[in-house]
Amino acid sequence: MPGVLPEGEPVPRDGALPAAARRAVGARGFGVYVHVPFCASRCGYCDFNTYTAAELGGGGSRETYADTVLAELALAGRVLGDTPPPRVDTVFVGGGTPTLLPADDLARILDGIDRTWGLAADAEVTTEANPETVNPESLRTLRAAGYTRISLGMQSAAPGVLAILDRQHSAGRATAAALEARDAGFDHVNLDLIYGTPGESAEDFAASLDQVVAAGVDHVSAYALIVEDGTRLAARMRRGELPYPSDDVAADRYLAAEAALTSAGFSWYEVSNWARSDAGRCRHNLLYWTGADWWGLGPGAHSHVGGVRWWNVKHPTAYAQRLAAGESPGLAREVLTPDEAHMEDVMLRLRLAEGLPLSGLDEAGRAGAERARAGGLLDDGAYAAGRAVLTLRGRLLADAVVRDLLP
Repeated sequence: MPGVLPEGEPVPRDGALPAAARRAVGARGFGVYVHVPFCASRCGYCDFNTYTAAELGGGGSRETYADTVLAELALAGRVLGDTPPPRVDTVFVGGGTPTLLPADDLARILDGIDRTWGLAADAEVTTEANPETVNPESLRTLRAAGYTRISLGMQSAAPGVLAILDRQHSAGRATAAALEARDAGFDHVNLDLIYGTPGESAEDFAASLDQVVAAGVDHVSAYALIVEDGTRLAARMRRGELPYPSDDVAADRYLAAEAALTSAGFSWYEVSNWARSDAGRCRHNLLYWTGADWWGLGPGAHSHVGGVRWWNVKHPTAYAQRLAAGESPGLAREVLTPDEAHMEDVMLRLRLAEGLPLSGLDEAGRAGAERARAGGLLDDGAYAAGRAVLTLRGRLLADAVVRDLLP
């Protein structure tokens, strides 16, 4: 979850939603996001809503966290009341480091979601994990509880890069954890990579890609390093200790990832995500990217139901205190206007391999799409069939293409 929350209107103390939003819930699918805000240490590049033990203060402990999330879940069940979603299609537990919680607590949270709204028979259930926080026993417990997918934060196979990022695991631990997850029965395993870290060589990144492929995972996410204000990494760069990331290097790394992963049998389905098959795609993220509904549980978590978006208070202590008082932890919310919903739809769908229909663009947007096609940024064949689909070069310049398609 991002470090800064937007402005918005107050959320009612009971969390009530407009009747129109309740009637629309689940029309495009419904998921649940659970934010676990705890980390053993803070990575130098991270500005997510996470807290180490020293930063927590009272009232937001790991020991009581599962019960606090279940209290918000009970409130969510009351809010939707007689108009619940058809079923829960996806669950994603993110952080922070969810696997700092006992596996039994993660199992209790999933059971609470099932009891509240019901999991679809084919529900995708993901947890993120740092490689050093799982072992064969905990992975077997998670799998037996109903978790179907695990996303491991690898970031790099190069010890020097991991040190710059302040990662705590050893260079080979992520791929070892991926193999343990497969042995525990997880059919779907993701490894996350970060590229463009200062000091990372082309050979370092190639070695990371080789390890990912050798681990036998069915999904890879690869993101360029973004230096966020307020992080330790940003401070080091301001002091001149480290150079700022290079856009040219990032482009080279992306092309290397595309080449290596494609040759290993992966296909891109979103600009930063590759899967070996349709079944390996992250359905929860696709739910976000295609404008479906989800309820976010936990401090700082965002939700979107029937065109209403809201976000919870950030600190675990404030979150726990509100729920203990029987109040919604929602800090603020907004109702998306048709123009805002259209803008987000274009921004997100264009990043998908399926792209978006040209018919959904206004006249200026279609003119922008034609310029992008002429410039080699949109695929000619898809364009002729009425869709805007990024070429490989277009993926490198996706943000610029989006700006051309929007008023």
